[in-house]
Amino acid sequence: MGTDKKREEDPIISILQAVAETGSINKAARSIGLSYKATWERIETINNLSPTPLISRQTGGSGGGGTILTKDGEAFLKRAALFRFELQKLVNFFHDTPEEAYAMLRTLKGMEMKISARNVWLGNVINIEKGVVNSVVTIALKGKDTIVSTITENSVQRLGLEIGKEVYAIVKAPSVMLSCDVNPDKISARNILAGTVRRIEPGAVNDEVTIDISSGNTVTSILTSESVRSLGLAPGVEVSAIIKASSILLAIP
Repeated sequence: MGTDKKREEDPIISILQAVAETGSINKAARSIGLSYKATWERIETINNLSPTPLISRQTGGSGGGGTILTKDGEAFLKRAALFRFELQKLVNFFHDTPEEAYAMLRTLKGMEMKISARNVWLGNVINIEKGVVNSVVTIALKGKDTIVSTITENSVQRLGLEIGKEVYAIVKAPSVMLSCDVNPDKISARNILAGTVRRIEPGAVNDEVTIDISSGNTVTSILTSESVRSLGLAPGVEVSAIIKASSILLAIP
């Protein structure tokens, strides 16, 4: 019964545990149901793959020799036990609350995305106006804001876009224009996001302005320092971010 349980565990952990408990390759091999040769081969692999040896063989001496875990081996075994405990908690999390778990996984995946564009938002497609060459895709961000992107119909097909699909909307900071007094009826840009200046990071020529929009989203713009002064921008000032639909790229999680 004990041997069957050992076989179900990770073989590396089983070998380390068996060596720690028995102090002998022969006894460790028998306890996990492997041959002496197979056990030694795995020990050699363990030591080769580890930055420092995890298992040490001692020969002769008053104790008659034997096989023991090194200090690094003992530490590794303790960390492995903790890892397996935490991994089981993660498995239980996915089993008990799958929707919440997968939502967190998608969020973490998005955070790992490496991209040079300053603005990346996660949203859902709520409308697609198909054209012969280009299509207009409307995306709902968290909160009340929506943004519109113009991409080729081929891109719509390639990304598999459809109503309800999650997408990343991406725009470079220099493509974001700012205005403190904008009339939507007198501007051709499809996207106008109202918000409040959160911070301004000054530069030698250009400044980076970050704006709070709805529900925790932010939008960042890079414009000349002179433009920042002429607009009277400062933290707390109300401002609108203006983005052309053609400047918004789309990607799928």
